[in-house]
Amino acid sequence: MTGTTRAERARMPLARDVLRTVAEEHGVCVRPVAVRRTDVLTGQTEIVDIPCGSTRASQCPTCAERKRRLRAVQCREGWHLTEEPALDADPATDEQRFLTELRADLTKAHTEAGDPNAEDLAAVLAEVDEQLADSGVRGTLEPATTARRVRSTRRRQDTPDLPRRPVEARTLGKAYTTPDGKTFRPSLFLTLTLPSYGKVRANGTPVDPADYDYRRAARDALHFPKLIDRFVQNLRRFVGFDVQYFAVVEPQRRLAPHLHLALRGTISRTELRQVVAATYHQVWWPPADRPRYTPDRAPIWAPELDAFTDPTTGTPLPTWEEALDDLDQDQDQDAEPLHVVRFGPQLDAQGVLVGSDQAGRCIRYLTKYLTKSVAECHSATTATEADHIDRLAAELRWEPCSPTCANWLLYGIQPRGAHPGLHAGNCRARAHKREHLGYGGRRVLVSRKWSGKTLTDHRAERRAWVLDVLGDTTTRPDPTRYLWALVRPGDPDATPLATRLLRAVAERVRWRQALDQALANAEGTTPPALRTALERKAA
Repeated sequence: MTGTTRAERARMPLARDVLRTVAEEHGVCVRPVAVRRTDVLTGQTEIVDIPCGSTRASQCPTCAERKRRLRAVQCREGWHLTEEPALDADPATDEQRFLTELRADLTKAHTEAGDPNAEDLAAVLAEVDEQLADSGVRGTLEPATTARRVRSTRRRQDTPDLPRRPVEARTLGKAYTTPDGKTFRPSLFLTLTLPSYGKVRANGTPVDPADYDYRRAARDALHFPKLIDRFVQNLRRFVGFDVQYFAVVEPQRRLAPHLHLALRGTISRTELRQVVAATYHQVWWPPADRPRYTPDRAPIWAPELDAFTDPTTGTPLPTWEEALDDLDQDQDQDAEPLHVVRFGPQLDAQGVLVGSDQAGRCIRYLTKYLTKSVAECHSATTATEADHIDRLAAELRWEPCSPTCANWLLYGIQPRGAHPGLHAGNCRARAHKREHLGYGGRRVLVSRKWSGKTLTDHRAERRAWVLDVLGDTTTRPDPTRYLWALVRPGDPDATPLATRLLRAVAERVRWRQALDQALANAEGTTPPALRTALERKAA
């Protein structure tokens, strides 16, 4: 540019950065996946872009925000239902019945003694199971390969008893009627936290890091999903109906996970406190407090034995099942579990009414961190905060996260499904990764009967509404008509990313203008409340 200095030119924004900003403003995916679509009837091929579908704003703000809004819709529609959701299973198709009959014949042949084709039949069985899953069948017909271990159900003496009521086949909460005849169904917004591990400052860092129980904090985070499951089970058994929930797991300032739940129906705070106090999860695993080996002197894989062995004696380590057998014998002698995880004494429960401002605030609060990873929710801004994260990450690196975790090698036990690729301290489970801070479960937990719809159903409804507003009556093509394949880097038919984004922005602008015009034409015929809901759905 004529007349500009080097300093002025250095401050000019890059064209690609400007394009990315414009794409984000118009709701365009900034890292689309290019795929080649082939019409199996005509043989015609074309390259199309599909959104990356990321849930992380640091990767694609557009896709992350779209998914966050979809979750908000799911939460809103299921929170205050007035009718039981219909979840009757579809009848089996001819294809599903044929595959099931075929599997019955193959299973009979596979179980016959002395069958010379047993290995081939096993492969065919696996293929039939895969075809059944692809046809839309849930579950599996394959029996369990190992017997389920049964632990004692005797409750801990340090935990209050929890009365159990017969669970009614309903998901709706109690309806109340006002003196003027109006009926309403209040619901709950509930927050549960883990106990204290030591005194912390306002920014969540320990007052005395040496006194902070990082091991307990790490184990609580690893087993937090199990505690959530147990809480929901206890709640349903105690209140006597099939309580439905939309829950989100987030980290607190001190980095411990805590739980926000939107519960359908109302439950007294006294009952909630009883359930929380009586809920716990015991981890019956082999001892993991004192390592027998170090990373520099770890067990060695012996191919001839197909097992890990002691680096000095060459003796095979006990398998996971053998270690559990020893644990079962010790349990008869008042053995204690490796860890017991419980909720802390803090409990926050708020009553919420459908359509109220409070309901909207709670939904926004539930979904505000869904576009961030666990670690991104509270980024470290000081050296003290960074040190707190480092200490917790260091504890999580060596803590066993599951029966298949490679860290069991340090405690002289072969993990379940041991193989030569295992290395202690390098377990690939996401619970060990720094961005997850020990919590390896799903961030969003939705009960099956929450809204009676899947996310795919909610997405399809939104698309159908937009097409209806635009007056698009074009029949959607059969998805089985096409074959899809990823476009590899260097493909001569591929268009540069900048060109694809420019084309997507132009298409998005055209689509938005058409939708705005359609909504403007409907103004005056659509009630204000419904119009607001429609505009929210379009966004």
